[in-house]
Amino acid sequence: MESRQWILDSRPTGEPTMENFELETVELPDLGAREVLVRTLYQSVDPYMRGRMRDAESYAEPWDVGEPMKAGVVGEVVDSEHPTFDQGDVVTGELLWADYAVADGDELRGVNPSLAPVSTALGVLGMPGVTAYYGLLDVGDPSPGETVVVNAAAGAVGSVVGQVAKLAGCHVVGIAGADEKIEWLEDELGFDAGINYKTEDVRSRLQAETDGVDVYFDNVGGDVTDAVWPLLNVRCRVVVCGQISLYNATETPVGPRKLGQLITTRGTVEGVLVRDYAPERWAEAISQLGEWVGSGDLGYRENVVEGLENAPDAFLGLFEGVNVGKQLVQVAEAEYADI
Repeated sequence: MESRQWILDSRPTGEPTMENFELETVELPDLGAREVLVRTLYQSVDPYMRGRMRDAESYAEPWDVGEPMKAGVVGEVVDSEHPTFDQGDVVTGELLWADYAVADGDELRGVNPSLAPVSTALGVLGMPGVTAYYGLLDVGDPSPGETVVVNAAAGAVGSVVGQVAKLAGCHVVGIAGADEKIEWLEDELGFDAGINYKTEDVRSRLQAETDGVDVYFDNVGGDVTDAVWPLLNVRCRVVVCGQISLYNATETPVGPRKLGQLITTRGTVEGVLVRDYAPERWAEAISQLGEWVGSGDLGYRENVVEGLENAPDAFLGLFEGVNVGKQLVQVAEAEYADI
């Protein structure tokens, strides 16, 4: 059986281009003990993948040039040598940018199609949702009445952060890069205010909208974080989740120059890495997020690009800010799964 798959053809310098990717066709191996053949329905593309294209140590293992690229995938089981999974089951796990993949069944998680559309297992009910849930509640530790500011607020993580903060009784300000995104945050998701960093002065708007920042959830870094930093309140918490403004930088900016502010605020800065949370805590977060989705208290959007052949375009679009909500690639329709 053949499958198309994307490989890393070369390492990018600066922003990736299509020249860094190659689509090849391979013959799939026979299943071994406890292995599962998965047909990709949806594939995720995420900013952290840019780090995996570098030959450098990071929290995510780099891809080797010439090797298949990996992604969060929701797929249907086509064949199984694993006792937990049967043909037609819907599963999720870290698989490949591919039509099909042979996976270790022990590393897959079942997806309940009755809870929400299965694509949400890569977004609001998957890694981004869990990151937002624990990044805010465990690391940010907000209290009712506090001000929470989140950047990349219309993305898969930021949009959940802001809504969970509102459910926790906080005043929430979201920063994004398009008026359409600001309207979604304010009109549909219930953010108290939105700031378009491309057309507005972030610091001035924050001064007008808040009495300072108690929790800052940072997905971006760079100039946006520079604007927020002087407004941090005493005993603030800064949650560092991503730094997408720097991912394509060819030289790391000199710093840090602003840590002296933490002396005045006695604030804390802590990174969040979702893989630190055990499977049972993932289940706890997904259960609560699923309840909120079902009740209408947690909204989400998905930006879906059709076709495996367009996966690199979907990935590159992340750095242009085209996505509202979770960026996904739909690779196929289900044949066996009842969804």
